[in-house]
Amino acid sequence: MKLHKLFLGIMLLVATSMMACTAPKSQYITTNGNMLGTFVQVTCRTTLSQPEIEAIVREVDTEMKASMSIFDPTSLLSRINRNECDTLDEHLIYNITLAERFYTMSGGAYDITVKPLTDAWGFGKDRSTSVPNVDSLCQFVGYDLISIEDNRLIKEDYRTQVDLNSIAKGYTVDLVATKLEALGVVDYIVDIGGEIRCRGRNAQGKEWRIGIETPYDGNMAMDSIEKIITLDNGAMATSGNYRRFYIAEDGSKVVHTIDPRTGHSVSSTLLSATVIAPTCAEADAAATMFMALGSEGGAVALAEECAKEHGWRYYFIFASDEGYDVECSEEYRDK
Repeated sequence: MKLHKLFLGIMLLVATSMMACTAPKSQYITTNGNMLGTFVQVTCRTTLSQPEIEAIVREVDTEMKASMSIFDPTSLLSRINRNECDTLDEHLIYNITLAERFYTMSGGAYDITVKPLTDAWGFGKDRSTSVPNVDSLCQFVGYDLISIEDNRLIKEDYRTQVDLNSIAKGYTVDLVATKLEALGVVDYIVDIGGEIRCRGRNAQGKEWRIGIETPYDGNMAMDSIEKIITLDNGAMATSGNYRRFYIAEDGSKVVHTIDPRTGHSVSSTLLSATVIAPTCAEADAAATMFMALGSEGGAVALAEECAKEHGWRYYFIFASDEGYDVECSEEYRDK
């Protein structure tokens, strides 16, 4: 009897050892690709394989393009903008509702119905650079012209159109991050076109290090970093006018940030606005909001208010006669 128990104990120990040897081991993997018309990079510590991570990215990319893309004519948002339907999915409801918060907070400087103006100034799907008739367009631009009722988008003017590019990329980052966390991943960083969310530690056991670009015109390759931010739980997004702009026939610089209250391109010394917030959707929308407010519209004052009320952090870079000036949260100031 004792020998039988001893034999069973040995067999159990061997089986446990074999299971331990065959159990998948977590390790840091990195996958790169394209998503939402830009680059995506995911680094995480996981037992999942690289193809499995890539499959998650592809699944989210397909879902987001089908829902919120203004460049895909078959997307739900494109069809709503053409008044072919008015029924919203969960992604559109979430983002349109969240956008109202930033519209109110900014006094209308942030407005997802700005699409007719951005198109007219040459930053939409059609690349016209002729000077638009702003007055004729502004009459159907305004968040107060839309509402959600029974999961339907109600427009007061059929010409009103919605553009979620200022929030959708951050929201997509959040979706990928949420899917990773649901699979038990606790150490990760998700980067879609510079919009980032992270948690835990990197492969060196330290907080994730994220660079803020130097905002000179045409900095496309991130070959100059102005500041390194460390983060272990949260999201970061940067908005700037140093990439998407053109020089008009009269020599003036036309940037892609349009003030929906005036209908014109924002003229400001604020070159880039970086926001750190709990979610990337918030950070993405907030960074755009601060750029729309600009240096003369109270961006810094509102950022300080949001830091106290919501716990956001910020890093703003302004043009100056000496090069650049910085306004930022206390923890990012050079000591």
